[in-house]
Amino acid sequence: MSKVRVYEIAKKLNISSKELIEVLEDFGIKVHSHMSSLEDEEAQLIMEYYSTDKDNDIRDNKKSSDSKDKKKKTKLKDTKTEFGEELHQRTDKMNEQKSTKKDKAFKEKEKEVKSDKKDKEEDTIKIIKIPDKITVQSLAQKLDCPATELIKKLMMKGIMASINQEIDFDTASMIAEEYNTLVEEEKEEDFLESLFAEEADSEENLVERPPVVVVMGHVDHGKTSLLDALRKTNVTATEMGGITQHIGASVIEVNGKKITFLDTPGHEAFTAMRMRGAQVTDIAILVVAADDGVMPQTIEAINHAKAANVQIIVAINKIDKPSANPDRVKQELADHGLLAEDWGGDTICVPVSATQKTNLNTLLEMILLVAEMEELKANPNKKARGTIIEAQLDKGRGPVATVLVQNGTLKVGDPILAGSTYGRVRAMMDDKGRRVKSAGPSTPVEIIGLSEVPSAGDAFYVVNSDKEARQIAHTLAERNREQNLRATPNKVSLDDLFNQIQSGDVKQLNIVIKADVQGSVEALRQSLERLSNDEVRIHTIHGGVGAITESDVMLASASNAIIIGFNVRPEAGAKSFAEIEKVDIRLYRVIYNAIEDIEAAMKGLLEPEYKEKVIGHAQVRQTFKASGLGTIGGAYVLDGKIIKNSQVRLVRDGIVVYEGQLSSLKRFKDDVKEVNSGYECGFTLEKFNDIKEGDILEAFIMEEIPRA
Repeated sequence: MSKVRVYEIAKKLNISSKELIEVLEDFGIKVHSHMSSLEDEEAQLIMEYYSTDKDNDIRDNKKSSDSKDKKKKTKLKDTKTEFGEELHQRTDKMNEQKSTKKDKAFKEKEKEVKSDKKDKEEDTIKIIKIPDKITVQSLAQKLDCPATELIKKLMMKGIMASINQEIDFDTASMIAEEYNTLVEEEKEEDFLESLFAEEADSEENLVERPPVVVVMGHVDHGKTSLLDALRKTNVTATEMGGITQHIGASVIEVNGKKITFLDTPGHEAFTAMRMRGAQVTDIAILVVAADDGVMPQTIEAINHAKAANVQIIVAINKIDKPSANPDRVKQELADHGLLAEDWGGDTICVPVSATQKTNLNTLLEMILLVAEMEELKANPNKKARGTIIEAQLDKGRGPVATVLVQNGTLKVGDPILAGSTYGRVRAMMDDKGRRVKSAGPSTPVEIIGLSEVPSAGDAFYVVNSDKEARQIAHTLAERNREQNLRATPNKVSLDDLFNQIQSGDVKQLNIVIKADVQGSVEALRQSLERLSNDEVRIHTIHGGVGAITESDVMLASASNAIIIGFNVRPEAGAKSFAEIEKVDIRLYRVIYNAIEDIEAAMKGLLEPEYKEKVIGHAQVRQTFKASGLGTIGGAYVLDGKIIKNSQVRLVRDGIVVYEGQLSSLKRFKDDVKEVNSGYECGFTLEKFNDIKEGDILEAFIMEEIPRA
């Protein structure tokens, strides 16, 4: 016997799924959600009921006369009688079986409750909350006992502590047990949340808002390709190594309704990004390749979505491939608690192909359906608050932040606070790059006007004035300043890290991280610190956006740290200063190469090093357009020489915008093999035309240096 979904019947009847579920309950048909299935006869019964109602104008006029209401109730009663008896006969036997189990469970529970009640009467247990560290005097006050008594108990356990001395949480728990008290860790209250706490909005002020959807999954399973297909763009063409390394936000419109998408990277290095994505969204699209199945980061994404309590829709991608096996994917998903709806579960699984654009409309329809059931609402008539999705430093515009407005309406001119940064919104751009004056709930926009680059994941708030924003930001900065740097006695480099760990010289590896965007700093920090083990702890003492500067080298030297650069370059002065101070600078273009190097160094397994040798720099002073060639950079060689067959990178404001090969090198109209310092030249780059005046062309070669 075939089955049909509740939402499909609702769509045919042109009513909401919620309304249909209520009618089904009137008939005595119990359903869990809009994805529940009905038998053919049940579906037919509902269709006939609505058909009759339509003929009698009952469906469209709920406030009809008493006589019509009576007829409707009579029909419901008669229909229930015919169909309900058969339905109840089917379930009576099942209920009888459950009844015996329930009675037994109830008796056991009753016995357990009575036992607990007796224990409580005999022995009352007190529960207190304390921070990670607490003074002896404060603990004595919470336990309601003399401080001298606590000091004696600590001495008996071999702990010498004065009345004002701090003890850790475990010690305090051990002492509290002797006073028949359980101890819970007191979570530090978020300063900004407590400062901007507000009452819940009343129902009449709430309006429907677009759903915010996060796209999650394993690396190379087609997340960005799927988004490209949905929004008809081509993001993948601009990505390094074919992987997404930043978080993006975009809005698409379907049947007059908007959907906001967040694209999060799939590699495990971006755990922090995915976690941040799941915490600000309503629905998670879990992309799983039909030919690859559930992978480690797929499981991680499932856990993040569940922890954030968001609805999960599975998009089984790449079904056009010959090796695709959607059933195997569904089986693996079931092993992790996601049972597909066509297998009797409640997880929506949509087989799609991003390249062939198969079933994309079905996927969008499912998103809107889940959003309808969630009844997503917000109050647009209040001061805005939301989350920083991404942030970076732009040469022309200064600090630029991508924000997601979660409540209220953000307007140009609003004074804003984000973590320890503040400012006034000078301009806003939507996901298409168009200037806008306001942004309502569930809208991602790019804003400029902040004092500095905020941290990705920070909450932002609109405040009353610039003065208030500045004062709160300074208060937060003072709190953050309490984190002091820790230094170890000897200089550390990756080359001799293993030997220093073995000799016990290194107990903590300090790292300074500089990257092109804030999200990458956060991802690197979490990934590298996760490599800590019993012998050495990895600690990030500073993370920032932009080129590696002399102050970064000074900080690394003072705290005995190594510098990790991701998609950035050291300034000329910083590089020479690092050589003098013997500070190890490691530069990477793909994030997991950094993770692999640190891990290998800790194990003493580093491969022979290919050291980069910079052979020259040239500054672009003019650009030309030529048909068939693209953009030609007219440059002046500042130092060293530029060689035709060397590798090159184009650096703009300390950020690497291209790395590859020269496609041509000329002096006047002649092709040349090299151009020396003090001479001018013209060059073109392979598959890259975004050359601008002021760019620095850096030529380098790789030399293999075997390790001792």
